[in-house]
Amino acid sequence: MDGLLNTLLILLNETLAAAIVVVAASLLLYNLTRNLHDRVTRASSILLACVTFAYLVDVFVSMEPSRLAYEMALRLQWVGIAFMPAAMFHLSDALLATTGLPSRGRRKRIGWLLYGISAMFLLLAAFSNSLIRPEPYDQFVSIRASTVFPVYTAYFAVAVLVSFYNTQRARQRCLTRNTRRRMGYLQFAMLTPALGIFPFSVLISPGQEFSFLGLALVNIANIIVILMLLFLAYPLSFFGSRIPDRVVKVELLRFLMRGPATGMLALATILFITPATRVLGLPGQDFLPFAVVAVVLLWQWFTALALPFIERRLVYPDDDDQLERLQDLSERLLTRTDLLQLLEANLSAACDYLRVNTAFVANLSDADAEIVSSVGPTRPTTSLLLDEREILRELAASTGDEVAMHKWHSYWVAPLYSTRAGDDGPQSLIGVLGVQARASEIDLLPDEWQMLRLYVRRAEQTLDDMRLQGEIVAALEGLLPQINLTRTSAAEVEYKPGRRATLAAAMPPVDRELFSEQVKAALKQYWGGPGLTSSRLLELNVVRAALDENEQNPARALRAVLTRAIENQRPEGDRKMVSPEWTLYNILELRFIKKAKVREVAPRLALSEPDLYRKQNLAIQNVADTLLRLEQEYVESHPGVDLYSPMQTDENENQLAIETSAPANRDGSA
Repeated sequence: MDGLLNTLLILLNETLAAAIVVVAASLLLYNLTRNLHDRVTRASSILLACVTFAYLVDVFVSMEPSRLAYEMALRLQWVGIAFMPAAMFHLSDALLATTGLPSRGRRKRIGWLLYGISAMFLLLAAFSNSLIRPEPYDQFVSIRASTVFPVYTAYFAVAVLVSFYNTQRARQRCLTRNTRRRMGYLQFAMLTPALGIFPFSVLISPGQEFSFLGLALVNIANIIVILMLLFLAYPLSFFGSRIPDRVVKVELLRFLMRGPATGMLALATILFITPATRVLGLPGQDFLPFAVVAVVLLWQWFTALALPFIERRLVYPDDDDQLERLQDLSERLLTRTDLLQLLEANLSAACDYLRVNTAFVANLSDADAEIVSSVGPTRPTTSLLLDEREILRELAASTGDEVAMHKWHSYWVAPLYSTRAGDDGPQSLIGVLGVQARASEIDLLPDEWQMLRLYVRRAEQTLDDMRLQGEIVAALEGLLPQINLTRTSAAEVEYKPGRRATLAAAMPPVDRELFSEQVKAALKQYWGGPGLTSSRLLELNVVRAALDENEQNPARALRAVLTRAIENQRPEGDRKMVSPEWTLYNILELRFIKKAKVREVAPRLALSEPDLYRKQNLAIQNVADTLLRLEQEYVESHPGVDLYSPMQTDENENQLAIETSAPANRDGSA
């Protein structure tokens, strides 16, 4: 009986060790793909790498390698064990810096010293017996403590205590309940991986680590490490993130359920079924692939069903109504490509039913006309539509029927009206549906008229949705860049200001990325729209100074300043459409001032459409830089005027601002 329990505990230990590797490696990859610019994220990645390597060796030795490979693996395991204290201090230092107490050099030097000491312990463990010594035990190899091990223990204890103290200082600097709670989670959760990989087994006699009590304690410790790693991931995911808290929580929840949880279930299935001789009358090895696939599919099915409920309970407990509206909007909105596919399918069906080769839908407005979608080889040209736009509008206005066809050149056309008009409101013409004329006169049969009404109605709804969603996208494109309160800027009011943060708080540098987005939104809606009328650029001093020249109209003042910035991109000499030095100015003038489409501008400038988009982004960045320069020149010429900078910078710029600002906070420094 004892032998069976020991076997089960050994199998459970192998499973839990592999699960720790899965969780730690998954969280490490999660960190490496997001927020790697943040110091806390980088420091926590080093800590997770230590945990991953240490437990990866445990998984390797459980596969019963040769005696030599077994010993070498246990020595190399000290890559994780030796560097864990330095990684913990590094993380605690990054937490302190995030809360406004960056190192003035002392903590940084201590961190490098700890990494150097850790490297020395690794060399001692790998190439000598002064720190640890191997002792054979049956088919295993046990590692015993040697003469230098007490020094490592003291080093480990001091580093852990200092890290705990630094995190406590960071927690005391938190101003909100949420940040204090998260820092408290970190304070204790970050200790668990360190204690989990400390080599306690070197302190007991050989073979005791494989006893019932030893295995039970190891399994309990492994379970705690798994839970604490997951617990550790939650507060760490908020540092350096520019997205709202709810989005951070949702991303982390989905990642954990679809990534580490799936891996752990598949791994547990493999480890528990592999030793079995027969399962449900089948050999264990034959049943194993089916079991793994079944477990993974069932878990993914459960995740798909449970995630919405879990998100509502854990992430959106007080925002059910808003969440439903956002989800409903996401489900209803289609991309332009989706809508064009619907139009094309509708036109193809119309061609098949009416036995013609060509059909098209054209968008008509007061100032423009274009083919939106077409099938067949003989569609009308854009120039013909533009020349006879008014003729088509008159034909559409002359009908009193719900659906009427008119002869126009070699086509039969039916007017398309907006479906958004009310029952009593006038219908608005938005386009026409045309099919190739199969005869000189319209000779549709009754059933063809009935089907034509269906095709026209579908085209009206699709074209109307395309216009409406274009307005929604345009509004979002103009308004989203104006929202500058991100997760990063929210963190600035969650911690006590640093010892030299007074000047940095008064004059934060401009976030160039966000500033460029606002310039882009204003240019794209140069002649009107929320990107111009609701722009944060209206707060520029140079824009306010232009109000007197523009009848106190803020939008006109901003447009005038944008025009000035665009003209600053104009080279000297006569204008040339295909000259490289004129390219950026030509793009700005044609795309934003004249509102020309990409497919019209690209041939004129001898550019491909992808190249045009790349150069357009560069031109927008140049305009943004020019606006900042104009703002700086205005401030320098008007003493007492504050520089426009409502937005915060990234971590490096904030660090520079803190390092060059005002007097010490009473909390002191390291």
